[in-house]
Order: sequence, then C-alpha cells, then structure tokens
Amino acid sequence: MPKPLTVPTLQQEATRFAKRQSNHDESSLFGVTDGKAVGTYLEHRF
Repeated sequence: MPKPLTVPTLQQEATRFAKRQSNHDESSLFGVTDGKAVGTYLEHRF
C-alpha cells in the first residue's frame, strides 16, 4: 500500500523533480515561446 501524500512529501518530490529536470535536455522544447505548452509538458512529466 502506498504511503499517503503529505505536503512535506510533495515538496520533497517536487524539489527532486525540478533538480532532475534542470539537467534534462528536451529538444522538443528548444525555441518554444509558449509558456502554456512548457507548463503542460512539465505537468505531464511530474
């Protein structure tokens, strides 16, 4: 059974995710100026 999601756990996972994504080159996002598209992409990855 999975552990319940708590705010501190979510914050920790979001921090880990952001650190991993900051080092990830995603060629499909190069040159994209649409912030909504970038946000949707990251939401799906998270």
